[in-house]
Amino acid sequence: MHTIWKGSISFGLVNIPIKLHSATEDRDIKLRSLHKECHTPIKYEKVCPACEKELDQADIVKGYEVTKGKFVVLEDEELKELKEASGDKAVEIVDFIKMEEIDPIFFDRSYFVSPNDGGKKAYSLLRKALQESGKVGIAKITMRSKEQLSIVRVYEQILIMETIHYPDEVRGTGDVPNVPEGDDISEKELETATMLIDQLTTEFQPENYKDQYRERLSQLIESKQTGKKMVTSKEKEPKENVTDLMAALQASIDSSKPKKAKKPTKKKTTSKKKAQ
Repeated sequence: MHTIWKGSISFGLVNIPIKLHSATEDRDIKLRSLHKECHTPIKYEKVCPACEKELDQADIVKGYEVTKGKFVVLEDEELKELKEASGDKAVEIVDFIKMEEIDPIFFDRSYFVSPNDGGKKAYSLLRKALQESGKVGIAKITMRSKEQLSIVRVYEQILIMETIHYPDEVRGTGDVPNVPEGDDISEKELETATMLIDQLTTEFQPENYKDQYRERLSQLIESKQTGKKMVTSKEKEPKENVTDLMAALQASIDSSKPKKAKKPTKKKTTSKKKAQ
């Protein structure tokens, strides 16, 4: 399993060297954007619209837009110092709470946690302590230039870290439009709805749920591939550098011209000789 981050988990005086691995993966079928006429994949380039030229990574800096068109430029060295000050490679558990106290709206991404060299015993200690207490750890971690809040918990005998949103990242429910204030429903309607919920209630078995759109899309692609309904992108023809070519031809012509013999220069007669 690919390691995406290395660091350590600390709680109290206990320090556990760890690795993080993505616990989930995007299984969406990736579709490319093609030019309708020749079926060549579209190329997205980093271009400055003002200078009208393509940019290299070295030409790009980070900036924060204060007002429309006005930016504060942040240098790479300044951002690096901020990362180092935040402890880029440490997961510090600051509190322990009950899992049911966290609403699912706060959850973001999940990562499997494995012990790094020399960390197996401390890893086992934290796992056992969380299991016995029924608690989860609230921790802070800096990933991808962002300090994130996370929880550390036990999942199927391994530690898992889940990043969660900060409170100010969760929008207020008061901003949701057209939500009815009261419940204008009859007793009969409520009984019928409750009965329907009871009939559809079951145990959660994730294998029972499938992405039907992805399956249909996969079948469509396979049927087109089997039926040989495929297209071939147009090969890009190399462009000749006309300027360089003309210069080379002219240089060849100039070098092949016979050199003209130099005419002997006539000596000028002095005014004294003319007088005689």
